[in-house]
Amino acid sequence: MRGVFADANEALAVIMERLEKPGDPRVRIHRDPDIKPEQYPAVLDGAEIAIVDHTALPTAVAKKCTGLKHVVFLGTGARSYMNPEELAELGISVHLIKGYGDTAVAEAAIALMWSSARVIAQMDREMRAGNWLREDGMQLTGKTLGLIGFGGIAAEVARIASGSGMKVIAWNRSPKQHPGVQFVDLDTLLAKSDVVSIHLLLNDETRGMITGEKIARMKPGVILINTARGAIVDEAAMIDALKSGHIRHAGLDVFNIEPLPRDHELTKLPNVTLSAHSAFRTPEASENLIEAAWQHCRRIAAG
Repeated sequence: MRGVFADANEALAVIMERLEKPGDPRVRIHRDPDIKPEQYPAVLDGAEIAIVDHTALPTAVAKKCTGLKHVVFLGTGARSYMNPEELAELGISVHLIKGYGDTAVAEAAIALMWSSARVIAQMDREMRAGNWLREDGMQLTGKTLGLIGFGGIAAEVARIASGSGMKVIAWNRSPKQHPGVQFVDLDTLLAKSDVVSIHLLLNDETRGMITGEKIARMKPGVILINTARGAIVDEAAMIDALKSGHIRHAGLDVFNIEPLPRDHELTKLPNVTLSAHSAFRTPEASENLIEAAWQHCRRIAAG
């Protein structure tokens, strides 16, 4: 059984090579993170396993990938790049990797929260432009952090935030319990949270879930953090709330369009801190990610 890492950047390629073990299925590494979807058939060249980082795999293209039976997607957000149900109808299974970057993403969410609360990115921009901007920040000790969705990442955010003196409340679609976290209904969370942080997978139920109506229910002056998926939030409603000040500041790592166009309205708002879908990018998380990809390949090859 053959596999191809279709869109490997150099850092992940090096880890992939280093973690290979004797007896592993043969995996060819295609060192080009910027392949186009239409290149898949040639890049895979009949391989049964495609390891995919963040290149879209349209169903129409997958039909042309002779021999393809398995896609190992490097992360949990495969639906942003392919349709797993349609691929399943073609006999192609999509395998996800969960938990590899829980701590990395949680730390990034916390970093965006603190930066947003203290307006650090805005002051940095202004000072580089020669302006001595001094802004009042929000003191987070004693404030309430509301987590929408509660999996491994949110649990790590709760651990860090609780340790810094914040009260943590959460809403999850299925009942959960966690030490130090009070679970509440979504309306209560929106009304009581000084900071709202989103930790949901993107699917048909969550797409567009944070509507303008839900944003209006948030506490005036709220800080909004999103390290999950941009499409979970009504972007236009969020921008309106940022302009009005209802949302004090947004810390965003994910967007409806990626890469974010340089003239996008979010880039023009002073009360937004942006990062380039990089919350998961640490050496530790990358090591966990590629080891999990190898485990998928070994399990698939073993039948």
